[in-house]
Amino acid sequence: MGPASWALLGALLAALAMLAVLRFHPGQRPVTQNDIDAAVRESLEKEPLPSQATKAYQAILPSVVRVIGLMDEDDKGENNPEQRAMERSLGTGVVIIDNGTILTNLHVVWGSKKIRVRFANGHESEAVMMGAQPENDLAVLRALSLPDDLEAATMRSTGDLMPGDHVIAVGHPFGIGPSVSYGVVSGLKREFRSPEGEKTLTNLIQFDAAANPGNSGGPLVTMDGQVVGVVTAILNPSEQRTFIGIGFAVPIENAAAAAGMPPF
Repeated sequence: MGPASWALLGALLAALAMLAVLRFHPGQRPVTQNDIDAAVRESLEKEPLPSQATKAYQAILPSVVRVIGLMDEDDKGENNPEQRAMERSLGTGVVIIDNGTILTNLHVVWGSKKIRVRFANGHESEAVMMGAQPENDLAVLRALSLPDDLEAATMRSTGDLMPGDHVIAVGHPFGIGPSVSYGVVSGLKREFRSPEGEKTLTNLIQFDAAANPGNSGGPLVTMDGQVVGVVTAILNPSEQRTFIGIGFAVPIENAAAAAGMPPF
């Protein structure tokens, strides 16, 4: 039972205790549904439940990794001075199998001499690319060393996903993170053409949870903590490369296929 469930159970028990006093005190009127609702509200006000977004974030966090594409063979991936940031490709990934299999965007690691990943508990490892799906901008990585008790994300079909469904995007925007943003699914089966016009991605999930460079490859997650997509692009009509409210994610069915996993 999670923290939210314990909190709700505590609120209900407190409410029942209050109602017991009302019910068995001589001369009190019968307890009504309004009394029950009021008692539950009062208990929840004293100990509010965590938000749905908080619960989703806590569920996915152990599976989120920072991905660093090193363009220099001599770069060890350590926290070097800020000027090295331009010599690296920074992004996010999500663990989909607990043997260290990670999904990310192909553009995050393309051209890298070496790849390093940092897990949620701080453990760092070199990684190798095991496969790619260029038509969906996806890459499959395998970490060479693993932290203890590595948790793989839970994935779910997008078959029942609808515009208006609440989602969070988790990643490392501009290298800051892990960070979480909250929004809704804005549309389905969208197309996106890269700014250079070289590639068109199709069948994308459009969402409005804030995403910026560094979020690429991170999970798009429903309120039950399950991954429905991999963040892959943001619409950029200007040269600022900042989020204007339209992001795109590759459906998890495509992402799972890239890793050789069966469709949902």
